[in-house]
Amino acid sequence: MSFRIRAARTEDLRSLYDLAKLTGGGFTNLPADKATLKAKLERSEKGFAKKKDERGDYLYLFMLENVETRQIRGTCQVFGSVGVNQPFYSYLISTLSQRSKELGRVFRNETLNLTTDLEGSSEVGGLFLHPNERAGGLGLLLARSRYMFIRKHRARFGDTVLAELRGVMDDAGNAPFWDAIGGRFFGLSFPEADEFNAVHGTQFIADLFPMTPIYVAMLPDNARAALGQPHPSGKAALKMLEREGFSWDGYVDIFDGGPTVTADTDKIRTVEEAREVKVSKQAAESGKTMLLAAGELQDFRACYGEVLDNGDGTVAIDATARKLLGVDTGETILIAGR
Repeated sequence: MSFRIRAARTEDLRSLYDLAKLTGGGFTNLPADKATLKAKLERSEKGFAKKKDERGDYLYLFMLENVETRQIRGTCQVFGSVGVNQPFYSYLISTLSQRSKELGRVFRNETLNLTTDLEGSSEVGGLFLHPNERAGGLGLLLARSRYMFIRKHRARFGDTVLAELRGVMDDAGNAPFWDAIGGRFFGLSFPEADEFNAVHGTQFIADLFPMTPIYVAMLPDNARAALGQPHPSGKAALKMLEREGFSWDGYVDIFDGGPTVTADTDKIRTVEEAREVKVSKQAAESGKTMLLAAGELQDFRACYGEVLDNGDGTVAIDATARKLLGVDTGETILIAGR
């Protein structure tokens, strides 16, 4: 397989824009706006160039590259810490119990509470794979490469990692959850609000969103049905996250109501299972297919490869993987089961 993950560069703008146009909207971290994407790439380069290992408002953006054709076929992102320069808002679904002595009943009502509980967490997001490449495990390669990067640069990330999944919306890009709440206060359609957020940030939410709890029972049926549900196209992504140890604790996106899942960073499957080994001289003609990663920061690379474990802290990897990673005999790489 000639695909590898590498750090994004500013010259990837056209390819990133082409991918963004294919998303169909609702991807806050991947808007089809060239100026915003250009700023993301520049911010990412600064993140990779930061030499001190510390948490901060850093973005690390990656590209899935077909080395043979030099085509970019996917992308993903990791944020060092959310809520540093501006609040990171979520709705938390809570239950309020009230008892009526006269009626002899206890009423339990779900409420939506605007919160910044998840500030300080790291975030994985912005994952998008070209529709023509959705086979062969490339989506999994994109997703898990982020955890390999976190494992190699652990000091740059928080103790919790979150992922926001796109919520339910119709073919025109309208979200029933937004229409029921946000749309009533902003006079914007969901696509307009989502684009504004992607370009300008979330301060307008603090300025105009209701700060009091919202009773779920007062929402229209379609908004209640969408609450905490991923977009149909995101169900596979949710399963991948759950296999890594992410779970849903009642946090939802304030725009489309999609679920926000979280995991203890050190308990993420790939982070926990990845181990460092050295590359031996011999090449593996066949072996166990594994996820491999090498390089630091801007030089980070990840790919699939055939691995033979020598049992002495060294492994033989196939020639293609050696080339994709750009490693020589004796160099240290990370490996994790596929």
